[in-house]
Amino acid sequence: MSSSAPEEGPTSPTGIRAPEPIAGMYEQLEAVFRAGRPLEDPAPLRKAYEFAARLHANQERRSGEPYLIHPLTVALTLADLRMDLVGLVTALLHDVVEDTAVTLDEVRREFGEEVARCVDGVTKLSKLDIYSPQQRQAESFRKMLLAMVSDIRVILVKLADRLHNMQTLGHMTREEQERIALETLEIYAPIANRLGMGRIRGELEDLAFQYLEPEAYAEITREIESKRPATEEFLNQIRQHIEAKLAADGIPARVEGRVKRAYSVYRKMKQRKIPLDQVYDLLAVRVITDSVKNCYAVLGFIHGEWHPIPGRIKDFIAIPRPNRYKSLHTSVIGPGGHPFEVQIRTEEMHRIAEEGIAAHWKYKEGVKGTGPDEHQIAWLRQLVEWQREMRDPGDFMSTLKVDLYPEEVYCFTPKGKVIALPRGATPIDFAYAIHSDVGHTCVGAKVNGRIVPLRYNLRNG
Repeated sequence: MSSSAPEEGPTSPTGIRAPEPIAGMYEQLEAVFRAGRPLEDPAPLRKAYEFAARLHANQERRSGEPYLIHPLTVALTLADLRMDLVGLVTALLHDVVEDTAVTLDEVRREFGEEVARCVDGVTKLSKLDIYSPQQRQAESFRKMLLAMVSDIRVILVKLADRLHNMQTLGHMTREEQERIALETLEIYAPIANRLGMGRIRGELEDLAFQYLEPEAYAEITREIESKRPATEEFLNQIRQHIEAKLAADGIPARVEGRVKRAYSVYRKMKQRKIPLDQVYDLLAVRVITDSVKNCYAVLGFIHGEWHPIPGRIKDFIAIPRPNRYKSLHTSVIGPGGHPFEVQIRTEEMHRIAEEGIAAHWKYKEGVKGTGPDEHQIAWLRQLVEWQREMRDPGDFMSTLKVDLYPEEVYCFTPKGKVIALPRGATPIDFAYAIHSDVGHTCVGAKVNGRIVPLRYNLRNG
């Protein structure tokens, strides 16, 4: 560490002089907030920043960086998701009760009941006096689920907190790295997925993979990087071709190319026991257009240009995933016999795919809390009920992991309505999903015209 004093930024109204990089991070945070919520007053945000700066003033992370960089990074992550003011203030204050002398009552006096409740929710997840490691983990996630159901902002702050902790995991011991990475892969990334937050889930998975399977991570990354120049040229040609043809047909669209994430590639290779060159969706093109009608028009165009791979067409617009993800997927054989995936969606579908539940944030100007869709977090409420019934922490963790890795089962009612159920669902679950009265009175079931027991596991196909 250099012995010279850091460059300093301007003095705040509290008399605290912030180092230049930290002051710059706050100014960036306020600029992002103003751009996303131009009618809201950022004064509480600055107040929270100065409050946290004073409390964390002499603290450092293991990396030697000023501690304040951490809550600022968490807040910036959430600001990019257009999080509301309470969520951003919570992000800046999320460690003050746990890591400084300030009390929750002081936070409540300074910032109000809503912020205090959220800060308390985040604090409880990491400040538990539990003895066995398994019991600590199970109890931690029980608290998380309870917090999520009362205020989803608690888990959004926790996910952003975990993301930055994973990004700076290199300063931990090897044992800590493996423990935190496994917890991230088994619990946090799937929770992000169930909340539809594809971007954060992907980053969490890749970072965890890097520490849990360093050799496999290095090998896959090396293979992908060695092909990057040819890959980028291929995707650029495809992108330009699609854009030109769609423009000529009067279909507004923007086209993006991407290479599948390292952990997703590894998981697919491992599950299907295939080499990298047989991962058909390694390369993907995303077409974002203006309407559902044009999504299907683009699909028709794609299949007219390149030969589709049988069994690879998925319509998540007609039948969305339980986390509200919507898109059309197809894989085709492109120029030179190279397969690639095409995802087709509207701008709104794209935002939901990237940001998930954060995209549904409906806090209106000057109106406190109209939370996210009930349907979006119905599974959390079910988990909370289960955790109350289970005395053994191991049972709860087993249940949690099963529920976080669902293989969705799609069932049709006699009237043609589609109902998505998790893996292992039975006709009884289907009956209750239709209506509680149907579940209460269900005495028998038919699947595809055949009588089956009520304990029968429903399957796709």
